[in-house]
Amino acid sequence: MSVPFLLEIGTEEIPDWMIPGALEQLRTKFTDLMAKLNLAADDVRVDATPRRLVLRASGLPPRQQDAEELLMGPPKAAPAAAVAGFARKLGVAPEELVIETTAKGEYYSFRRKVAGQATSDLLAAALPDLILSIHFPKTMYWAGKNGPRFIRPIRWLVALLGDSVVPFEIAGVASGAVTRGHRRLGQQQVAVTIAGYEQTLRDNYVLLSAGERRRKIEDEIRPLGARPDAALLETLVFITEYPAAISGQFDPAFLSLPEEVLTTVMRFHQKYFSVDGGGQLAARFVAVMNTSADPDGLVRQGNERVLRARFNDARFFWDTDQKRPLRERVADLAHVTFQAKLGSYLEKTERVVNLVTELGGGDAARRAALLAKCDLTTELVKEFTELQGVVGGLYARAQGEPEEVALAIYDHYKPLSMEDSLPRTRDGQLVSLADKLDTLRGCFGIGLVPTGSRDPFALRRAAQGVVRILAEGGWETPLRPLLLGDTALEEFFLDRIRYYFREVRGFRYDEVNAVLAAGWDNLPDALRRIEALAAVRPTPNFEPLAASFKRIQNILRQAEFAGPAEVRTGALEPGPETELHAEFERVRQQAASLPYLQALEAIASLRPKVDLFFDKVLVNAPDPDVRRNRLALLSAIRTEFSTIADFSEIATNQ
Repeated sequence: MSVPFLLEIGTEEIPDWMIPGALEQLRTKFTDLMAKLNLAADDVRVDATPRRLVLRASGLPPRQQDAEELLMGPPKAAPAAAVAGFARKLGVAPEELVIETTAKGEYYSFRRKVAGQATSDLLAAALPDLILSIHFPKTMYWAGKNGPRFIRPIRWLVALLGDSVVPFEIAGVASGAVTRGHRRLGQQQVAVTIAGYEQTLRDNYVLLSAGERRRKIEDEIRPLGARPDAALLETLVFITEYPAAISGQFDPAFLSLPEEVLTTVMRFHQKYFSVDGGGQLAARFVAVMNTSADPDGLVRQGNERVLRARFNDARFFWDTDQKRPLRERVADLAHVTFQAKLGSYLEKTERVVNLVTELGGGDAARRAALLAKCDLTTELVKEFTELQGVVGGLYARAQGEPEEVALAIYDHYKPLSMEDSLPRTRDGQLVSLADKLDTLRGCFGIGLVPTGSRDPFALRRAAQGVVRILAEGGWETPLRPLLLGDTALEEFFLDRIRYYFREVRGFRYDEVNAVLAAGWDNLPDALRRIEALAAVRPTPNFEPLAASFKRIQNILRQAEFAGPAEVRTGALEPGPETELHAEFERVRQQAASLPYLQALEAIASLRPKVDLFFDKVLVNAPDPDVRRNRLALLSAIRTEFSTIADFSEIATNQ
């Protein structure tokens, strides 16, 4: 017999972006608890709305299985008094003890039956700590300074094992079988059972499934012409319990403002979808309410009124900012702090301009670098911080700067994520590289190194942007000289490069290790090498040759052969040794002029000669001169071909 389990943690509204992580923690912690308690649990599911975190599971036993506990006593050779004392401590007669043979010898022992506890009792004891152990970036007290902490105050708890309540309490809130419906549309006290739980919530205007809420939003916004926006959709899924879409309008006169400004106001500040009007922005928007309907249009009118005020602000700021062009704002950057120890944005701008020059940037790139941060002094960016860079590019274009300068400013924060596109122009990529490298060099120089989840200056994102621009933009610029010999920064970048090749590009870990061991200074070159390595890996000769390279590496290490040493061809023995050397020289000359894929195929063709050499030739020959010459041959093979990849890093089955 098994029973289902339901846990609902009812709270004030949880920030939408924290909910998915909290659910995953809840699932993991519950699964670990079941394993620790020796309890089975099937089909562990988690769901959430802004006001509740929910876990459901099936297949729980009503109680633990009885267990047997082995208690070890004194050794067999112990005096009778010690044996009697051990038996007395256990409440049994000495003759009930048995001899247990262990690795350390024979000992008196007793096997005691341990009755399993009721699952409800175990859960009641464990659930308060489990709930409060869910980690959030910030937590709060709500029941006094020394009370428990959670992301938001816990207002109700549902805990059911089958038809029975699992009794426990957190901060005066006792668990029960009563939930709450939608804040405005549903009942505030609703009795539930596990079987009818989801339907009871639905009857009270709560759609428990995030997938169902997502589908409802998508189905309703699509006919209204909403532009796709996956990030906004995800936000709306987790700030609503019963979403419903409505359409509104705004004055077409606002379309004289740049589309980027209007869509940013709608998306970031009002959480509205913009609407496509035949390839350009329409004077309409789509909002998602957390209620069932708007029969009198009051919600729509309220949204239109708020949006009109925000657009009026944006237009005022746009017009005000035009009175002082970007070129007159450069000096103002002296009054905007970048970082206390790294100075103002004017000082940063000067460093970035110099770095752009060092990287070979022309007049347009230097001009863009000079003006890139000036929009930080504008009223529009102060009000709508999400428009940094974008506003600079728009203002540069409106104020007569060359188009290449405007585009570079517009794009210089890119890429903002792994999914984001690169800056569209070479000048934009150059300014972005210089800006990110300056931030990284400066922060590492004063010890602001990311630790754990702490990364206040988004240095991981900056480094990942540098890696992507260099690798995908085809910049052959050597990276390590730009890191100024900072070993901590080099290790940081190497970690980001590994992440990029493994997690973003999908290459196998050993392929990444092999290529980076051969050098990572030139990222486009490293990308070409790893693509070639992945392509040649399935061929028959490749992995056996990689296994041979491991053998070569081990032989040289054991022999403590430092190398390099010249191979004396006259000392090579006829047969497999001479044949390997000749084939090595042929492949070396051939591979030198080939693209990486063909070069690796040529190197892999060495495999038969290498195998024959190891089968027929004793590397550690008694004659020291012969031994040294053979080690020199192996060292030459390893060194020559490890410029593409260190084949000894490849995981093989041999």
